[in-house]
Amino acid sequence: MEYVIVAAAAVTLVLLVKANLDVVTARRVLPALLAAFAVRLIVHTLVLRAGLIDYGGDNLDYEALSMQIANHWRIDGVSFITSDDMALLRSVAVPCNVFAMIVYLCGGPAPLACTAVVALLACALCVVVYRFARLVGADERAAFRLLLLTAFMPAFLLHTSDTYKDGFNAFLVVSCVGIATSLATGFKMSRLLWVAPLLWCLWYVRPYMVFMCAIPLLFGLTISRSNMSIRKLSAFSALLAVAVLFVGDVLGDTPLEQMQHQLDGGQSEVVRRANAYGGSGVTFHDGGDPWSALGTKLVYTVLSPFPWTPGSLALQLGKIDVAIWYFLLFHAARGASRLWRHSRRALLVLLLFIVPGTIAYATTMANMGLIFRQRIPIVLATSVLSAVAWSRIPRERSQVLASEAEDAAASARIPLSRSSM
Repeated sequence: MEYVIVAAAAVTLVLLVKANLDVVTARRVLPALLAAFAVRLIVHTLVLRAGLIDYGGDNLDYEALSMQIANHWRIDGVSFITSDDMALLRSVAVPCNVFAMIVYLCGGPAPLACTAVVALLACALCVVVYRFARLVGADERAAFRLLLLTAFMPAFLLHTSDTYKDGFNAFLVVSCVGIATSLATGFKMSRLLWVAPLLWCLWYVRPYMVFMCAIPLLFGLTISRSNMSIRKLSAFSALLAVAVLFVGDVLGDTPLEQMQHQLDGGQSEVVRRANAYGGSGVTFHDGGDPWSALGTKLVYTVLSPFPWTPGSLALQLGKIDVAIWYFLLFHAARGASRLWRHSRRALLVLLLFIVPGTIAYATTMANMGLIFRQRIPIVLATSVLSAVAWSRIPRERSQVLASEAEDAAASARIPLSRSSM
């Protein structure tokens, strides 16, 4: 049964690509994504499970929880299990329930099948990133280049080659930011209908990311039906500030309040000291205040691990990703400049996710390995701006510009010829 699920995931990938891309693009994208899917299964089998890299992580914990859920289902029937039913689940109910369904169908542990589902999500995210890049103005060549980079980026590949939750988180977060950008550039109810299920799933994967995604979603929805102006942007900011300050007090224990508790937990001195243990730990002289030394923390959050940083083999291999990330940052700055001139709405939506998310992570910064995983969605969102920088002016656009230049030159010569007569 495990291999049947692996095969079903591969077939689903083929159908997903054909359903979301035109025929010509699908023929180009599909071989790359099938290769990315297969590579993840190979890495799972020959690298992670064979112990070639002593990486560790929480993947085995999720598998153990999924086994408990499957055993619960065999006794009481299938239902969605949350932390209210099993305290150890905390904020990973969706991944564990998905893995539990696979375990339930297979009649026992099925790590390869579970990894196949995670690999499917990773490949689906590549399609989302491709369409996202095209949405904000990247050409087909640049968007495909970004798809390939996303599919085979070492850190993302590693964390979607086993039963980690990073693939779930990245897919849900980038999809939400993509929808927010789509709403800002042109309202469509069909896009809006996807928001609720995506945010619901995200709440049971990494809850504080719901708030990070809600800001660009609200902004995109606010400006979707009208022209953007400084006045409307200011009004949106004021309304958002009022909501953040007073909604929790009025409504009681709301999701916003719960997310604040989680952020407070991540910023606590006890948690930060615990995270700082190990070869990749970092201790800041901030007097226990998470908002102190914020500039230094932002540098570590965005740029670490640095080329000179010592540490484990996994941390050293992570420097390959860091080099790619520096390359993406450089081009993202160029892409942001181009997008500012041509589509400010899309740029503002992206920045409303990237900037607050980076600052929030900086307040909890204590471990380079942990922040390396946490910033994956921010890296992917930023990379969309890089694709804009990689884009060339389409030939049709060049022809239009040349024609307009010729017309302008011709009209400029007409008065001169008349005056000489």
